[in-house]
Amino acid sequence: MKRLKIEISVPESHVEAVIEALHAAGAGRVGEYARCSSVWKVTGNWQALPGSRPYDGEVGVVQHSEECRIESVCELDRAAAVQQAVREAHPYEEAVIHFLPLYEP
Repeated sequence: MKRLKIEISVPESHVEAVIEALHAAGAGRVGEYARCSSVWKVTGNWQALPGSRPYDGEVGVVQHSEECRIESVCELDRAAAVQQAVREAHPYEEAVIHFLPLYEP
């Protein structure tokens, strides 16, 4: 089975909710361990365009804000369920969720 690395940026206020959604959808299994993830602080940058409804900031203004990056893993067959669960728990209008293939010889 192919495994994917998951990367998500989220405001600190929603880290626990997003991690819980990840794990409930089947992410975070590493061998005989469950609920595996990492979190660290990053600075996010964005500019909301006309027609958007930003969670933080104003339309047309370049924003810089502290966020948290969550990383975990999932099996390829769980990716769609993980993506849906994260979107439901995430406060951003457009949640950034990266799924990256892992090289596992």
